[in-house]
Amino acid sequence: MYKIIKKEVLNKDIDLMVVHAPLVARNTLPGHFIILRVDSEGERIPLTIVDIEGENVVIIYQKLGYSTNLLGRLNVGDDIYDFVGPLGKAAHIRDVKSVLGIAGGVGAAPLLPQLKEYSKRGIKVDLVIGARSKDYLILVDKYKEFCDNIYIATDDGSLGTKGFVTDVLTKLYQEKKYDHTIAIGPLVMMKFVVQLNKKHNISTDVSLNPIMVDGTGMCGNCRVTINGKTFFACIDGPDFPGEGVNFDELIARQDYYKEEEHICNLRLVKK
Repeated sequence: MYKIIKKEVLNKDIDLMVVHAPLVARNTLPGHFIILRVDSEGERIPLTIVDIEGENVVIIYQKLGYSTNLLGRLNVGDDIYDFVGPLGKAAHIRDVKSVLGIAGGVGAAPLLPQLKEYSKRGIKVDLVIGARSKDYLILVDKYKEFCDNIYIATDDGSLGTKGFVTDVLTKLYQEKKYDHTIAIGPLVMMKFVVQLNKKHNISTDVSLNPIMVDGTGMCGNCRVTINGKTFFACIDGPDFPGEGVNFDELIARQDYYKEEEHICNLRLVKK
């Protein structure tokens, strides 16, 4: 069992948890993730490791499906049944002079440890962060600790530029140049960021989150197509160069179990 040390509600949809998991904490690098089960009958949920605090692991999750909503019902002092990791490949920290992070929604969570590592190495770091409204922006204060500049976009214009992160990028690229970018967020956001960056000859790393089951490459459910070849996000990623990713295939596969998830959520509401 893995005890919840801290829980913080970031907004109505997103929570932060600090979980006591010494072995995971000891071996984690930026880009790694864990897979947890809330209880002995629960499904396996992959979540990025956002930070390490001593023997504790920080995770952030969005309450969308049955299992993440079930996780959201736990509180400080409760135990999580399984907490396996670190999994995946650590992010490739490139030898560059400047990097731009681009976060959409809850994508700000997995982006944080990577940008923090770039900053630790003395690399100039800027951030473009977007959300539906100012209430859905997360971790901005954490980013302020090490980012040189932060640019904000909200769909409703409640903070920063009204529009999408690509609107901010289009203007930003007229004023600044970057050696590399990392984009993490909804698939459609990453797709259009990669397309825009190609026009400006800027490389883009992305973090992919296809439906995942075992996290060890056995089930093949998290397969992704990159430059016509098949990779598994759980063992080959989750971070990949974005230029060759077949985003349309990933977007289509994302809704495979939407109906089943809806039925499970209805059951949870009745409990």
